[in-house]
Amino acid sequence: MTAPIITTTGLTKRFGDFTAVDALSIAVAPGTIFAFLGANGSGKSTTIRMLIGLLRPSAGTITVDGVDVIHRPRRVRDRIGYMGQKVSLYQGLTIGENVEFYAGLYGLAASDLGRRWGALRERFGLAEAEREKPENLPAGIRQRAGLALATLHEPRVLFLDEPTAGVDVESRSLFWTVIQEAAATGITVFVTTHFLEEVDYCDRVSFIDAGRL
Repeated sequence: MTAPIITTTGLTKRFGDFTAVDALSIAVAPGTIFAFLGANGSGKSTTIRMLIGLLRPSAGTITVDGVDVIHRPRRVRDRIGYMGQKVSLYQGLTIGENVEFYAGLYGLAASDLGRRWGALRERFGLAEAEREKPENLPAGIRQRAGLALATLHEPRVLFLDEPTAGVDVESRSLFWTVIQEAAATGITVFVTTHFLEEVDYCDRVSFIDAGRL
């Protein structure tokens, strides 16, 4: 049996007297799409921020792709892609300049960047937007660019926090096609959503309510 690529045991996050995530234990198989379903305020985003090392838990353990996230948060970031609810595109830079900036962070060689971005630019229909700044683009195109950047370095694990929130139906369909294509190549996808119908695209679903699984 293949070992899980994402595991948590007793994962808990408290903010003062408020428990946002309460003793969460999950295991995600590699190469699958794992949906983390819940209403706004249920603890989804807090969980995903702990999984990628941006937020330190109050208790519990986290392992992602063999890395102890709590003790080595920077190391795990080299192996993952992440797209938050607010797309991490720098205003004042064009989409193309954002690509070059992120390529530098990921340490991508120029030859690899040209090949990878060329494919993503075509797949996400971003050629016409490449010279535009994010603040001048519709939300759906910004989301597409954000997802493209999250996969630019071909991560082993992709974390997506409500990637289709606030986008048009066409973009939602494209997103899920790309997510399924990524999983078919062996990438593990951990995706949060509050759209019940989107779980049909996923291999496994967990429901979180008031911080409890």
